[in-house]
Amino acid sequence: MATTHTPYDAVLHAARDVSRLDCALDAEMLGTALLGSVYSVAESDRSTAVREFVSGFLAATSRRRTASATTIRQVFARLVPDAEGADRVKPGAQAPAWSDQLGRVHLTGCWAYGDVYGDQTSYLATFAYDETAGGPEHAMVALVDHNIGITKDIFVGGPAERILEQVRQMCATDELTWFRTEDPARLHSEVSRHLAVTDDLGDLPGEGSLATDRTIAGARLALLPRPVRAPVDPEPLTPAERTELVRQFLASPEAARFGLDAMDGPELASLHFCLSLLLDHAASFPDADPLRWSPMVAELFLLDWVHRRAVLDMDDAALLPRVLRGWAGYAARRRGLPEPAASQTDTAIEEMVPEFARLYSTGERRSPATAAVAQLMADGVDPDDPEALDAWIEANRHHLTDD
Repeated sequence: MATTHTPYDAVLHAARDVSRLDCALDAEMLGTALLGSVYSVAESDRSTAVREFVSGFLAATSRRRTASATTIRQVFARLVPDAEGADRVKPGAQAPAWSDQLGRVHLTGCWAYGDVYGDQTSYLATFAYDETAGGPEHAMVALVDHNIGITKDIFVGGPAERILEQVRQMCATDELTWFRTEDPARLHSEVSRHLAVTDDLGDLPGEGSLATDRTIAGARLALLPRPVRAPVDPEPLTPAERTELVRQFLASPEAARFGLDAMDGPELASLHFCLSLLLDHAASFPDADPLRWSPMVAELFLLDWVHRRAVLDMDDAALLPRVLRGWAGYAARRRGLPEPAASQTDTAIEEMVPEFARLYSTGERRSPATAAVAQLMADGVDPDDPEALDAWIEANRHHLTDD
């Protein structure tokens, strides 16, 4: 009769040489890679899935006495200390000399860097083992994407000094990036809260070492201080604040450059509709900053969001790219961005106009609801006439249901 192989058996086989590794860091990197497969296949709440797997693994292997089994149990217990049974794991009789250094690291430095637009921030923390037997000083780098509100990638590796120097040089030679020392509590807060969103994604970002390095990164983050106060999400602009911001923009040189400061009649109504779309789009981001515009944010707005969320008439569609260019320039000046950053965004928007026009004409990215409203308007139905609206819905019910 064939022996039944469980996922725990597969892990034990993959970790068969763990006790022969050179240091604790190598063992922790092997352990996090093995748990990465659990993290990647979980459908939601991935962090919990890893913890439950480790709990099950520790229970299922409690009687294993080989050097590899006792060592990988100790590795998992250090990486996921909140797993059930982790606090009861003891070193085996054949434990490697470095086993008492597993997870025993301390912070040696903390930095942050990113693009001037605010699209992404990378957080870099370096750690050293309490004793040299644990392994070399190493770095954890976590990439937070503010446009989608997640920790998009994580990397743990070394040597820490080389990684830090490469980052310093990269930022020093690129005027569109910044670099600073960072408060460890802020790093902990920013990476962890965005990582919580990542953990619950149905599909993970396709590239990078997020899955394999997630567990060791969590163990390193747990060593950092927590902020005294939890971060507070920015409040959306009030109607009065929106009105004042629009007023300031229309009085700006950027508005004048695009001829937006002297419109009246139907053009003025279209202008204010376009500005409301810009503000609504900005409010859809986790950071909700109406002045944070970049080539990427402009692309998300002009080639995706606006087609799914708004019904534009021909006047709106003709005006919207011009309004966006003016607003992006105004926002760049208000935020003090370098001139090349503002120029890059302006050029990018200009180059998007043909694709924006194509998407507007085809309607291929409209949501079913937006498409229905567009058809209603094309049929000449007044949305404010309840009887006409009910009659139109009844006549088109079959198509609406299909969508």
